[in-house]
Amino acid sequence: MLPPEAELEVLEIARDALVAAAEARHPPGIALEAVAPALREPGAAFVTLHAADMLRGCVGTLEACRALAEDVAANARAAALRDPRFPPLVAAELGAVRISVTIIGPARPLEAASEAELLETLRPGVDGLTLELGAARATFLPAVWAQLPEPAAFLHQLRRKAGLPGDYWSPALRFSRYQSHTVEERGHARDSDADYGAG
Repeated sequence: MLPPEAELEVLEIARDALVAAAEARHPPGIALEAVAPALREPGAAFVTLHAADMLRGCVGTLEACRALAEDVAANARAAALRDPRFPPLVAAELGAVRISVTIIGPARPLEAASEAELLETLRPGVDGLTLELGAARATFLPAVWAQLPEPAAFLHQLRRKAGLPGDYWSPALRFSRYQSHTVEERGHARDSDADYGAG
């Protein structure tokens, strides 16, 4: 979990990047020496935008490859401009858009010899799940359990997101799970697991 001051700062970073993107300005630079220590460490995050309780964009990374502050800023800009499901965000929308930032914890392989075994192992409301098969890859954040609370439906839709038939099964499928911590502009933070550590 991020310390409270870092939670506020991560939302400010995301908002600054979002505003710059919607106003067609150059993205603000991140002075890493000036941000909270937790945000200087390598980290991975998803930035999700909602307008009137409807999804307006979501882009993120699953593996830490840059400082968390930089990852949040880049993904906020991408969620505003480059989510292929939506037109680019414009300045007139800024007042209606709310941001949530989901910090991704480390992924751990999830071994399952069958679909039934996988479904028994999944922890609804806790696990984010990534599926890989060759070049196909898709993930659902733990928050998706709110819309798909049944493990079978969760897995079905994840396979479809990866471009596979919803009932597809093969020993070649690879799964990994992770936990996350979400900070929302409404001022509420939510953990996917009470024991989740800083990610």
